[in-house]
Amino acid sequence: MDSSKKTVTIQILNAFAENGKGGNPAGVVLNADELSDKNKLEISKKVGLSETAFVSKSKTEDFKLDFFTPNKQIAHCGHATVATFSYLKQIGVLKSDNSSKETIDGKREIEIIGDLAFMEQLAPKYIDVSHKENEILQSLGLKKDDLLANAPIQLVNTGNSFILVPVKNKEILKNITPNFDLISKISDAFDLIGYYVFSTDTEYDATSRMFGPRYGILEESGTGMAAGPLGCYLFDILKIKKNSFHIQQGKYMQEPSPSLIITNLQIEKGEITNLMAGGKGILSKQLVVEINI
Repeated sequence: MDSSKKTVTIQILNAFAENGKGGNPAGVVLNADELSDKNKLEISKKVGLSETAFVSKSKTEDFKLDFFTPNKQIAHCGHATVATFSYLKQIGVLKSDNSSKETIDGKREIEIIGDLAFMEQLAPKYIDVSHKENEILQSLGLKKDDLLANAPIQLVNTGNSFILVPVKNKEILKNITPNFDLISKISDAFDLIGYYVFSTDTEYDATSRMFGPRYGILEESGTGMAAGPLGCYLFDILKIKKNSFHIQQGKYMQEPSPSLIITNLQIEKGEITNLMAGGKGILSKQLVVEINI
């Protein structure tokens, strides 16, 4: 073998699978301690999925996780975290039902219920984006009349920023025509991962679509870091006073891959203090790639 090359095995897991099917594929690389950031980016490009998680040893938490899209590193990724910890539990590496991860943005608690993995997110921060409403609507091919009444377009952050767009019904949600250049421009201006467009006209608490072209993700089938903000929005803005929400995503993609994300809110004195978002990760295949070292 060429000594300037190295082979790396990547597990491909479908996170947030709905009834054992669909879900959002993430790459998971175990024992990634020897890989440089450059290596990780090269691997992520070759894997070609929206995110790949790299698992290495941590001095402070159970594991250190680094997340890379095909074009850059990001602080957190819900579906890749769920995929990783669900898999670690399934292969017997994780013995306990409580765990933790170290990331470039601090530590997060992980909870395991059966073979579902849940990741901690922070209390929500809300930012008014009403001055950009027309531009946001234009970037989705929507009219003001398509929006849910008395439900503002809102930026919500529980660790990553998303603009949440509530539409009246699933027909409108299904027929969105995204302008990815404009979505990228607005995402740059607000430092977003992307948009989370949703409708409550569904058999679940909400059905959603996530557009993240700024990170090379045209549309994603399951986004835990966006479902967390949506759970907060349903509770705080739409006043749906439950502490657990079931959010479907991926149903209206060009190639549907329905995902189910469970968001559990921690409420104290009527305020959200933090939340856990999660689901199941199902191993679909292994990839082996060769990288330059």
